[in-house]
Amino acid sequence: MNVFKREIRANRKALVIWCIGVFLLIASSMGKYAGLSASGQSINDLLTQMPQSLKAIMGLGTFDLTTAVGYYGVLFIYLVMMASIHAAMLGASIISKEERDKTAEFLFTKPISRNKIISSKLLAAFVNIVIFNLVTYLSSILLVQQSSKGEGVVGIISTLMAGMFILQLLFLFTGSAIAAKSKQPKSAPTYAAGIILFMFMLSQAIDLDNRLELLRFLTPFKYYDAKNLIYEQGFESMYVLISVGIIALLIKATYAFYESRDLDI
Repeated sequence: MNVFKREIRANRKALVIWCIGVFLLIASSMGKYAGLSASGQSINDLLTQMPQSLKAIMGLGTFDLTTAVGYYGVLFIYLVMMASIHAAMLGASIISKEERDKTAEFLFTKPISRNKIISSKLLAAFVNIVIFNLVTYLSSILLVQQSSKGEGVVGIISTLMAGMFILQLLFLFTGSAIAAKSKQPKSAPTYAAGIILFMFMLSQAIDLDNRLELLRFLTPFKYYDAKNLIYEQGFESMYVLISVGIIALLIKATYAFYESRDLDI
């Protein structure tokens, strides 16, 4: 039984829907940018009239919204949220769905080890997030370049997508570890989404109050902040190393929890 192919087929419809959704989000957002640019309005002048707290909540930060790259930097926050939720829910559901759908008995009567099953499932999930990332990357280059007025966008978008991919991996394996540990498989995607929401809200709180800056280590959304990746130092090696370490621990936890758990079949 080829578990990898089975999982790819089972998730392809959801993947197509997510990919269409991210394409439409980018297309509609860049369409709004093109409309504002054509109207002759100064977006930055409008932003100066907004309270700082509102700009932080909306993710506007210090971006220059008169440029396509700056406008995309704001959009990137929402792309990251979409990608993170997709990855976490995929990681949780691809592990827990056998018990949720009462197909675990069918799967585990086959001559295949648990390690082989979990490896095939995680590989299928990995392929899904790679495809999602590539669709986002290519859509971004295509649509941002149309409004860029000669700006160099490919390098910046490539950097942002690399950061997003690391976040996808973090939340994919967060979801899989939760599902492997949880005794309530239906709840695993909810727990994973809750963690993402908490971390995102914490990142927003840090933007609102500089006194919370030390808490940035608790939320990977601050590791790959679009402002830093575009305008400042780019990737910080410390955060990349922390991310790699967390990913490795989550993968190990997924295997350990899944190998030792009593399955509800």
